[in-house]
Amino acid sequence: MNAEPRSSWMRLVCGCFLLTLACPWTVALANPDSSSRSEAAVTASSPISLHFQSIDIRTLLQVFADFTGLNLVATDSVSGQVTVRLTELPWPQALQIVLQSKGLASRQDGRVLWVAPQEEWALREKKQLEAQAALEAVSPLQMLTMRLQYARAAEVAQRLQGGSPGSGGTGRWLSSRGSVMAEPRTNQLFISDLPARLTDVQKLLSQLDVPVRQVLIEARIVEADDQFGQSLGVRLGTGMQVPLRMNNRANTLALGATNAATAAGVVAGNQVNFPAGSAGQTLNSPANFAVSLFNAAADRFINVEISALEADGRGKVVSRPRVVTADQTKALIEQGTELPYQTASASGATSITFRKANLKLEVTPQITPDGSVVLEVDVNRDSVGQITPAGYAINTKHVKTQVRVEDGGTVVLGGIYEETDRSNEAKVPGLGDVPGLGWLFKNRDQAQRKSELLIFLTPRVIADGPSILPP
Repeated sequence: MNAEPRSSWMRLVCGCFLLTLACPWTVALANPDSSSRSEAAVTASSPISLHFQSIDIRTLLQVFADFTGLNLVATDSVSGQVTVRLTELPWPQALQIVLQSKGLASRQDGRVLWVAPQEEWALREKKQLEAQAALEAVSPLQMLTMRLQYARAAEVAQRLQGGSPGSGGTGRWLSSRGSVMAEPRTNQLFISDLPARLTDVQKLLSQLDVPVRQVLIEARIVEADDQFGQSLGVRLGTGMQVPLRMNNRANTLALGATNAATAAGVVAGNQVNFPAGSAGQTLNSPANFAVSLFNAAADRFINVEISALEADGRGKVVSRPRVVTADQTKALIEQGTELPYQTASASGATSITFRKANLKLEVTPQITPDGSVVLEVDVNRDSVGQITPAGYAINTKHVKTQVRVEDGGTVVLGGIYEETDRSNEAKVPGLGDVPGLGWLFKNRDQAQRKSELLIFLTPRVIADGPSILPP
């Protein structure tokens, strides 16, 4: 025996001895009856340690085969030597490290492990795909007929051809020779394709054609309003009657607000006109109290009119829209009024159009695996506002958000709190500041208002079977 084979044999013996010390399973490598070891004892997480220097790659692959109990097939292109020092690694990871160091790749088919260079695998797979494509081009087509129970046949047909909305035209499940026809009246699909592709499509349809869970979404919109208003005003008018004689004819000149001839004690206008206002948002008219003073000759007189208004109002509006929809399906419910308003075109012609002032709930639910619900919500609460020359204004309250809520739980989407405290005063300069009598020459208007808007949302997943909406 020459020196070179002897040195290779000694390296193999030393490597096996080191492997025996490093890994408890390598004890079986020195035992000729290693096949008696239980195959179930080695799993994908079983560790292996390799300490080799300049070992032939085929010999190292044989070590993996003995360790795992797998059958090994290596092509003639697998050659070379490798030096490894790996400690307590899962054997699949250790195998991949060794193969990548030599540009090799493996494929496992049952209990057989195939090893070849990566280029050889790429060429082999390319030839297999070309052979499969050539076989599909001449293979006879078969027809599959399926009646769908829950899904719509037209929508499923679009998905099979890769033309569903939002797919961008990709994801075709049928082959280039395959075709599908949907029959909406009976909700059936007629699919023509290769037998192997029909088997995959049938499995896909069995997963698509399932009942969709439903969700009841209830929104509560609470609007609370508390307002107080007070207004005090005055009207003050003076007049005087002066006798005149012109051209031997007696007449009377009345001097007052309008300098017009009138009877004594009656004034057509007021020198000071500061009546009470609306006291905030109230539409009621203020109460009036008037006093007229004149002398015995009724040629001098004073009219004083005091108006006052005090309003106190509290209101609460609760809106409770509810809607039921399927999982991941948008639902819309709304109620309100359409208001007309005038618009003008570029040519100057006017037209009447309508705008909605309504309560709207638009929601898209998504049931998560843990039973909670993700909601994409759009809530509108509009009301009729003040009148304008073009039509009514619309007061808008709008919330749009995405939130995750547990089944049957309630979440506050948002709230708007508004507080108004206003005090106005109008007076005659100078006279309005006179102590004691200044109130005759001014009016006051004071208003306080508090309003709050809260939006609550409660989703409930409806159990399968008939159900009744809660009251």
